[in-house]
Amino acid sequence: MNNKFDELTKSMAQSVTRRAALKKFGVGLAGMALACFGLANKAKATTVTGYCEAAVFGGFHGPTHTSFTGYCIGLDPRNGACVSSYSADCPEGKNAGPVGGTGCLHQPLSKKPCSFAV
Repeated sequence: MNNKFDELTKSMAQSVTRRAALKKFGVGLAGMALACFGLANKAKATTVTGYCEAAVFGGFHGPTHTSFTGYCIGLDPRNGACVSSYSADCPEGKNAGPVGGTGCLHQPLSKKPCSFAV
């Protein structure tokens, strides 16, 4: 243990030229400035609004009932892509009521609006 400490103190005691010290200080200062201002993560969560996906259960003569799958389906406002995610607005297994058509993923959608963050 003493040998490592001795090596550390010897390396710190070695002389460094003024130019090398200023160069290292400048690189460190530039790195701190980039970290604080230039490379900061400016991404924000985007909210997608859509409609709750419904599972349609039917018999021989047509649908008998629908229920929420837990998914919300909508278009991403950033690029128009069809996206889906679980949403608390769509309680899985609960009665979804009437189906209002199909969404961009060609899944049956309820008439209940929902949202989620991407």
